[in-house]
Amino acid sequence: MPKRVLQGLVVSDKNAKTVVVNVERRFIHPVLGKTVRRSKKYHAHDEKGEAKAGDTVRIRECRPVSKLKTWEVVERVGK
Repeated sequence: MPKRVLQGLVVSDKNAKTVVVNVERRFIHPVLGKTVRRSKKYHAHDEKGEAKAGDTVRIRECRPVSKLKTWEVVERVGK
């Protein structure tokens, strides 16, 4: 089964080897027909600690690293 890859904005890098990534998705509401934005925060493992708050990163599913972390940072897309 392929691992999911998401792209989002780093909102916190205060924890050691962990970043919190805000991923936003857009979809059309089934009844209203409007475009709706929903966002969710993911804790991702950042071994090297390269990602800083405000960066755009790609995260990938992985085995559970801790209670909250089941994602890992693949690459930094932009600042």
